[in-house]
Amino acid sequence: MSNWIDLDASGLLRLLEAEEVEPQQIIDVRELAEWQYYHIPSSTHIPMNSIPHAIGRLPEDKPVYIICAHGVRSAAVCDYLAEQGITGLHNVTGGMAAYAMLQGFQYD
Repeated sequence: MSNWIDLDASGLLRLLEAEEVEPQQIIDVRELAEWQYYHIPSSTHIPMNSIPHAIGRLPEDKPVYIICAHGVRSAAVCDYLAEQGITGLHNVTGGMAAYAMLQGFQYD
């Protein structure tokens, strides 16, 4: 059993639209070229390989939503962060591909 929660892209979009999550709580772990191609405005870009050195940049008092292209890298990051004692983690299943589709953008 994981120490984090799966949330699909439509759930994240609902939270954003309801202003129940701040974009800064969204951590995008894709590579820079992927981020530059398409990302959620005001989200925080921390590439997956930089996560160990950037744990201090994560919000400490709010849930954190980890997103990648399709949900695989973000799940691995959630596993890693949970092992480091970080709580309030959410893996965005379907990733930016699913989120972009909800916004009418063809991601890949």
